[in-house]
Amino acid sequence: MKIQRAEIYPLSIPLIEPIKMSREIIADAKTVLLCLTDEQGRQGWGEASVAPLMTGETLDSLVGSIKYLVEKSLGLDWGNPDNFSDIFNRILYSNASAKACLEMALLDLYTQSASVPLWRYLRGENTVLDEAIPTPIPLLRMLGGSLEKELSDARAMRELGFRHWKIKIGLLPLEQDLHRVKVLCELLDGDTVSVDANCALNLADAIRFCESEEAARLSFAEQLIPADLPMGDFIKLKKRSAIPIGLDESIHGIEELERFIEADAFSGASLKLIKTGGLIPALECAKLLKRNKLALNLACKVAETSLSAAAMASLGFAAGDVAWGFSMSNQYLQFDICDEPLLAINGHVEAAQLAHSGVGITPNINRVKEVIAKGYSTIQC
Repeated sequence: MKIQRAEIYPLSIPLIEPIKMSREIIADAKTVLLCLTDEQGRQGWGEASVAPLMTGETLDSLVGSIKYLVEKSLGLDWGNPDNFSDIFNRILYSNASAKACLEMALLDLYTQSASVPLWRYLRGENTVLDEAIPTPIPLLRMLGGSLEKELSDARAMRELGFRHWKIKIGLLPLEQDLHRVKVLCELLDGDTVSVDANCALNLADAIRFCESEEAARLSFAEQLIPADLPMGDFIKLKKRSAIPIGLDESIHGIEELERFIEADAFSGASLKLIKTGGLIPALECAKLLKRNKLALNLACKVAETSLSAAAMASLGFAAGDVAWGFSMSNQYLQFDICDEPLLAINGHVEAAQLAHSGVGITPNINRVKEVIAKGYSTIQC
């Protein structure tokens, strides 16, 4: 399989409403789409999003890295996905997001040529060879805004079948966040409810939060403290916490997972393709978590389109157990770039929603061109 040409699309898509995190407010999704055409005329699509505080990528740097990778990839033989990572690494050091984007597009082409859905190919990589349709994956909804709005949104989404939740904390004084958590946990009793501080708390406040009565009903707390703190702080937090500790910004790939597993410093992790460098490395991370009886959360960056959502869902269908839910972030966009966007069905995403081969979602090129980021244009290679 060889790439004949490529188009790179830097996009900016407005969100339904701004999403406030501890260190940033996101009003629009800046993401990059890549379309590869092979010698048979098939098109494969990939996507990766900007995440300055997680991967260090801006729109400029991400576009530049993808362009460099693609230009070096033209004419190469891409016949074996097991070799993709080695080839990427010979071309470009680090830059996991750009590699994830190219890998997704190549896997889309590869599985189209093999006439199999991406999720089934990944299940084979996970030695799951049965032909059964995978269990639907529970979707996780973020809650934010005033407490009154959070309660209203939670009630409405619960009516639609959602049972996994994430409460953003760290913007307000600790006492106010604890009150919010207590009230929301009472409303959502029996559901999988988590908090995410995006590194906002110091160790003392994180311990106080996790030992509190108000937080006792939480299913897990994600990335309460900064990723650059010493391992001893994470060990201390897990030992003192009455609730499971999840990590996100601290985990980029298999090496970080192995270090935290050896230290017994966490209870589960959130995987994003832009951190791991692609689906195949992410599947290895998911397998490592499962072997060590640690929980898995899958997440797209806020916010990616149905394309990344479909790829991440395929990973979930291959992994088989996403106890902490899947943050499918296209649900926060004002509109998607696909004619048939991936949607929640009773709070879940189902394998039947994806096409019979490839990633399973095809962007509408006219919609893609309508949301090219201001000051940017399509890049052809």
